Amino acid sequence: MTSPPIVQTGAPGLRSRAKEVAPEQIQTKEMQDLVTTMIATMRAAPGVGLAAPQIGVPLRVIVLEDREDLLKGLTAEERRERERAAFPTRVFFNPVLKPVGEDRAMFFEGCLSVKGFVGLVERSAEVEVSGLDENGAPQTWRVRGWPARILQHEVDHLDGTLYIDRMKTRSFATAEHAKALYGGKPIAEIRRMLDL
Repeated sequence: MTSPPIVQTGAPGLRSRAKEVAPEQIQTKEMQDLVTTMIATMRAAPGVGLAAPQIGVPLRVIVLEDREDLLKGLTAEERRERERAAFPTRVFFNPVLKPVGEDRAMFFEGCLSVKGFVGLVERSAEVEVSGLDENGAPQTWRVRGWPARILQHEVDHLDGTLYIDRMKTRSFATAEHAKALYGGKPIAEIRRMLDL
């Protein structure tokens, strides 16, 4: 299967609120094919999440996963600080997100729709998401750390928001520069370097 192109920033579809999917539509071939395509596209990119609007489909559907092979470039300290661990593929139709507690965390984020760039984004450290799974069954997932960040990033896409709307603009950089300048450094040191 050929993955569809990932829509890039500037495309109007990335700036609109996506539409809910009727629960009775979830098990149709069309929706099941959409989920399969989204997962394949996310993996091919490679990325840790994808929202349907990123492939030009204006529906409230997200997929996410974090695989061990995507973590191999991180030090043990970076994994610990980001609370990042591998988790299996999750699919949410019509996700509703709630922050849990007051804890916030700031880290670099990139986006498959803003290719080649990253910026520091502050987000809730813990969230709870509810919605329907790929079979149309209700599900709730409460997570903290990197999975919580991915969820917030992807749900933002469904509302027409990109990470660049939330980032600390001083930190905006090419992924290459960010890695060279900040790779392996604790977030507190990076914030000092950028006066944040």
